[in-house]
Amino acid sequence: MSDWLAWQVVDSAFPVGVFAHSWGLEAAWQAGHVDDEAALRRFLAESIQQTGWGVLPLMNAAYSDPERLDELDALNHAFLTNGVANRASRVQGRTLAATAARVWPSPAMTDLQERIQAGWAHVAPLSGVVFRTIGLPQETARKAVLFGAARGVLSAAVRLGVTGSYGAQRMQHAAGAQLDATLERCRGLAAEEICQTAPIVDVLQGAHDRLYSRLFQS
Repeated sequence: MSDWLAWQVVDSAFPVGVFAHSWGLEAAWQAGHVDDEAALRRFLAESIQQTGWGVLPLMNAAYSDPERLDELDALNHAFLTNGVANRASRVQGRTLAATAARVWPSPAMTDLQERIQAGWAHVAPLSGVVFRTIGLPQETARKAVLFGAARGVLSAAVRLGVTGSYGAQRMQHAAGAQLDATLERCRGLAAEEICQTAPIVDVLQGAHDRLYSRLFQS
């Protein structure tokens, strides 16, 4: 695989719709739980850890055994009891599959799109199958998922005015150590080991639909 593929997948121009979501930050910000850069750093750390424990195991399992996609999709649906997060996961999953099918058309991608019509199409297991299908190495796929979570939170923070562009970039750089530690800790987790490590963030995100005004879908 060329490095160009990895850079394309993590590029903000890759149209998978992640920038329509704030990862729960908008609700946390409006509730007053994230009101400065120190609180944002804590929120970012919680989001990275939750991605490691709640997303990587499902992505890994689907990458290693694509035939388990339906099983893993159902597991992901049961795991996401937060209606806002559940809906966002399904929207992003279908968008990822549709985008990959148009950018890298192949019989395998066509079959995948047909296969997910009968399921929930959650983004975590679908990412594993899509990344494997397009030839992205598994370790690179893990890093792409973790990086995307951190970048998504910080991009939302900039648009919400919680921090500026330079501050967000400083935090992204500083998060490298935690991203490495999370990758190391969660790399080998089985799908059945998924867990919720940030329950307060989950509760806050669940309130997103009740916000009086909203910039993001979730």
